[in-house]
Amino acid sequence: MRTPVVLTISGHDPTGGAGIQADIEAIIATGCRAASAVTCLTIQDTADVYRVAASDPRLLDGQIRTLLADVHVAACKIGLIPDMACLLVISGVLRENPGIPVVLDPVLASGAGTELAGNRLIAGFMEHLMPWVTLITPNSIEARRLSGAHRLDNCGMELLAQGCQAVLITGTHESDQCVINRLYQKDAAVIESSWPRLQASFHGSGCTLAASAAAYIARGFSLAAAVDKALEYTWASLSHGDQLGKGQLLPDRLFAWRRHNESD
Repeated sequence: MRTPVVLTISGHDPTGGAGIQADIEAIIATGCRAASAVTCLTIQDTADVYRVAASDPRLLDGQIRTLLADVHVAACKIGLIPDMACLLVISGVLRENPGIPVVLDPVLASGAGTELAGNRLIAGFMEHLMPWVTLITPNSIEARRLSGAHRLDNCGMELLAQGCQAVLITGTHESDQCVINRLYQKDAAVIESSWPRLQASFHGSGCTLAASAAAYIARGFSLAAAVDKALEYTWASLSHGDQLGKGQLLPDRLFAWRRHNESD
């Protein structure tokens, strides 16, 4: 059987901690091939994002459509969307390809808090993307901004009401002793999972989670099983992370591959 292909549509991060490079590492590490379309170039380091330069929407549209005409894509992961023009390109492609499972990581701000999505773009997420999304993976801050609710259960319900099939709200930014993640699906009980809280701040954790979830969905796992395996993989990647620069730690998404080669 051919290895499934996962398409990542996101921005380029020169550090490799997040964005396209992070997605590719996670997709490969969890058993799939990676294809990519670049939404933007950035100037950033491990501490913050300083500039975002959006791709020409015609170029982005051409990247995605040319790929889809040639390659069977088993799942799609969407990350940083820099503006409405790129968002509308992506939503148009999703509308024309409803059979492709879509995992959306709604990148609204950098790890340092720099704004990456204003109110107009957030409204665009809700109107133009959510009806085509299989799974959205906001952290608790993003879930509150997107939904307008405060209680996380209400956030989950509000986001489901926008048309997506499932919502995974991660609890890293909450004050619980452990990190509690909540999976919301239509007509199903909420699934909670608890993970030991790591005493560090990481750059690229959301990319790692969403990309690996897309890969497990592409491999044929049920949505709940894909989420469970992606959470396990992400926690392990973070726990093996290290500090390349002066800012946040970067996940080690290839830790298992590296350990295998070191043992040879």
